[in-house]
Amino acid sequence: MSFFSTRGENCVTASQAILQGIAPDGGLYVPAMFPPVSLSKISEMADMDYISRAVNVLKLFLEDFTIPEIEEAVKAAYGGDRFNDPAVAPLKKLDGNTWVMELFHGPTLAFKDMALQLLPHLIRMSARKNHEDREICILVATSGDTGKAALEGFRDVEGTSCITFYPLDGVSDVQRLQMVTTGGDNTRVIAVRGNFDDAQTGVKELFGSADFAEKMAAKGKILSSANSINLGRLVPQVVYYFSAYADLIRQGEIVVGDPVNFCVPTGNFGDILAGYYARCMGLPVNQLICASNRNNVLTDFFNTGIYSTHRTFFKTLSPSMDILVSSNLERLLYEAADRNGDLIRVWMKQLKESGSYSVGEQRRDWLADIFRGDYADNKDTVAEIKRRYMHDGYLMDPHTAVAGHVLRRFREDTNDATPTVIVGTASPYKFAADVLAAIGGEQTDDPFTASEQLEKLTGIPMPEQVRRLKELPVRHTAVCDRDKMAEAILEG
Repeated sequence: MSFFSTRGENCVTASQAILQGIAPDGGLYVPAMFPPVSLSKISEMADMDYISRAVNVLKLFLEDFTIPEIEEAVKAAYGGDRFNDPAVAPLKKLDGNTWVMELFHGPTLAFKDMALQLLPHLIRMSARKNHEDREICILVATSGDTGKAALEGFRDVEGTSCITFYPLDGVSDVQRLQMVTTGGDNTRVIAVRGNFDDAQTGVKELFGSADFAEKMAAKGKILSSANSINLGRLVPQVVYYFSAYADLIRQGEIVVGDPVNFCVPTGNFGDILAGYYARCMGLPVNQLICASNRNNVLTDFFNTGIYSTHRTFFKTLSPSMDILVSSNLERLLYEAADRNGDLIRVWMKQLKESGSYSVGEQRRDWLADIFRGDYADNKDTVAEIKRRYMHDGYLMDPHTAVAGHVLRRFREDTNDATPTVIVGTASPYKFAADVLAAIGGEQTDDPFTASEQLEKLTGIPMPEQVRRLKELPVRHTAVCDRDKMAEAILEG
């Protein structure tokens, strides 16, 4: 299968798309087609484990990889004790027609592990296929979870290095400590004075800079990305939508062909876009409910067809969603624009120069048939954490709680009773202080004290990753301004 740039100027193989990360014209790579998956094939997945499901989905996209190569990569990513639940992405029932798909059982306790445990293997194989012997320098901008997942995935992987930028005051204490205590001889973590959009824009500009590429090449390095702009991040996320549906079949909750909704806490739009790709492949998805926090740029977009960053940026209880420029939306726009790369370039130019663009009423209506957008503020988020714990005994992190609140309001507005899966994106222990306060525990700013109290109050075990974090030394202390990111990399 070939992959095209959303801006129309490049066509590459899967391994080339994964190795490059972002297209030379600034666009994002998308599949030439969505490979169909029949209902009978979906039904067969009900009897498979997660590794087998992943192989069956990934082989449809990664056609220049052999089946043994895909199996090797998938087993390395999800096998053994890499995940603390044998189901990898277990499905937990909340009530009569609501489930949570837990994507936080990997080494960094966040859904980013689902792709970033696999991506290093795909990049290493891609380099070999394309006769690339330079060091692959992975640049990452993170709003909290991608950074640690990338650092952990690429730590000490031969032939690679990983540099992560995060907003200095824009992540939780646990997220920050997870990053700055990362070991490995090939990892670097740099705080940026600004918000996530500053870090993300800076990384994108570095990818688009011929001068920076030349300077890196002089050091024997080639750039690639572990952000969700990389196809190798997006395609593995498609797998868990099929897996959740297969689990519903296996549990006897639905029969194959029944429609299902997914409610997804969303910032950079990659997670929910993977659900859209699964739908395009034949998964019986009815509605994709896009749940935002107070930085509700996506909610307004789906309601009006206008994407505008002319708004106040808020720091919320769900920091991984504190984003105003959702990069992966470009891939959806490409479909809404009938794959017209020229139009995408116009919209992206308008976004860069004026901070907004409009897709028009007709395209907005097309999107509304599939997507529903809504948001939760901090008060709503706290109330949802408490409600779910008190009523269902289920402990949600603030991001998953945003989705829980949005789903509740969606059902009140529409009376939609379709079975719905909430995509659970992080362990509540990554945000222990806020979760503890929400369910009525003592308030403390110390994440380790909060974790201990949360464990004592709920009886839900603290993950070992959090328990060990307190003893790890801080190894990364670098800070730079938004316009000094290149210098920080080259001088390091």
